[in-house]
Amino acid sequence: MAASTKATVVLKAVKKITVQFCPFESNVRSTREFLVMVGSAKARSTNINCEVVPLVKHDKSVPVVDITYLDGDKLVLKGAQLTSSEMINAFQSLCAEKDLQAKAAAKK
Repeated sequence: MAASTKATVVLKAVKKITVQFCPFESNVRSTREFLVMVGSAKARSTNINCEVVPLVKHDKSVPVVDITYLDGDKLVLKGAQLTSSEMINAFQSLCAEKDLQAKAAAKK
């Protein structure tokens, strides 16, 4: 979990994060690490209205992170093909873009 010490997760532009995985599969490590990062007290304090929902299934399903932003946009990350740092980078880059859009709209 080296990525958790490097990345500061900000949930400001996020409405809901659903993390779905089967814990008995071998390809869920990055998804579980992502869940730990977005579910931490420090990350949750950046947006107390953001729902973080872990869905633990026993059906050999593919690990998936479904993120819904405040403006209704969605980001779906398939954890089987991504590392936790790749997932966090994609998530944070879209969050930063949403923050810039919100700040630009507030100035108008």
